[in-house]
Amino acid sequence: MELIFENLKKVKAFIFDVDGVMTDGRILATEDGFFLRTFNIKDGYAIQHAVKNKYPIAIISGGKSSGILKRFETLGVKDIYLGQSNKEEAFNQFLRKHQLEESDILYMGDDLPDYTLLKKVGFAACPADAAIDIKKICHYVSPIDGGKGCVRDIIEKTMKIQEKWWNDNTHNW
Repeated sequence: MELIFENLKKVKAFIFDVDGVMTDGRILATEDGFFLRTFNIKDGYAIQHAVKNKYPIAIISGGKSSGILKRFETLGVKDIYLGQSNKEEAFNQFLRKHQLEESDILYMGDDLPDYTLLKKVGFAACPADAAIDIKKICHYVSPIDGGKGCVRDIIEKTMKIQEKWWNDNTHNW
């Protein structure tokens, strides 16, 4: 396990799926046709802390609600790709924009639409309740379910091993 975490030293950027990773996968559909999700506040803290510490972060999701957009914009995420039926185009755009290699990326996904990207990146991670086929290919399976803090888990581990977790930004939102 320690060797796996040593690989976190190479991570330069994070990419996350939304439904099943940032959320518990449940969606509330209102009578007006809106889809509502709940997000974990500790995941949000870790994301904004990583942004403040100059990690490029992308959100790549098949979902496309304005609530998703607003949530991540308020956390300082600039690269938000919604409504992605094939995530590779957004992934490649993010790499080009930030001059990154596939091996620089930590990607966290939970289901089959994430499979291709999880196979490409330098560090593949998933929540505890990810699909079986996804767990089989990941370098790290968080002990925490999607929407319950798995994003915080992997960001904190990465930043701590890179000695970037504790700094002047740590105690600020």
